[in-house]
Amino acid sequence: MTYSAFDYTVVAGAAAIAGLVNAIAGGGTLVSFPAMVAIGVPTKAANVTNTVALCPGYFGGAAAQRRDLATQRHRARRLAIVSAIGGLAGSILLIITPEDAFRASVPFLILIACGLLASQETVRRWLRRHHPNGDVQVGRDTGPSVALSGTVCLSAVYGGFFGAGLGIMLLAVLGLFLDDSLIRLNALKTTLSFVINVAAALFFALSGQVEWPLVPVMAVASLLGGAAGGRVARHMKPQVLRVIVVLFGVAVAIRFWVGT
Repeated sequence: MTYSAFDYTVVAGAAAIAGLVNAIAGGGTLVSFPAMVAIGVPTKAANVTNTVALCPGYFGGAAAQRRDLATQRHRARRLAIVSAIGGLAGSILLIITPEDAFRASVPFLILIACGLLASQETVRRWLRRHHPNGDVQVGRDTGPSVALSGTVCLSAVYGGFFGAGLGIMLLAVLGLFLDDSLIRLNALKTTLSFVINVAAALFFALSGQVEWPLVPVMAVASLLGGAAGGRVARHMKPQVLRVIVVLFGVAVAIRFWVGT
């Protein structure tokens, strides 16, 4: 496709907002994905391109929390393997899904993401009660159970297929199966999110459905938005932004239903 200067401005702005939203409250995909659809990118190509373009942001998050991951490398390596498998499976599932079928599923996927985003504080309160913040050395670096590995893999399939709300889903899953500090669980969640998105992005890069002209613009914009979000986060309540993103996501889902 050929894009105008206005199209690039729209996706750059949406990617910057997505980076900012992800840094403060999460759910940035609910902004960047519909922006690409709005300028005429087919829904599947928009989802694929969004995953590839926003992938660098996950690396920054994982690198920032590497200290809290250092004492759980055994666990992280095993879960990273099933995460990569799940992320790849989800990306393959997306590519083989017909465009019309994926477009019909988008409103439901967006509402799932909105539900996860809306429940974020509830999940975190539960985690704080059962996994209070402690020293990063708290918790044994034991290998993951079959149940945990299987559930993480299923979450990764969702992440490779759509991805919005993946971090909240993973945090809830890890908190359900692992008795560890919230700090360490969050570091593990961020790393697994990075692995899932890289696995999906690598496959998408070979799929022929990435709108490559949009990728560098969105990647740079999302990184700048994330950097700005890190500063704004000190002064803005995440709950307020979360409500705005959820309401926006519901409106987008309704628009998809009306337009289908």
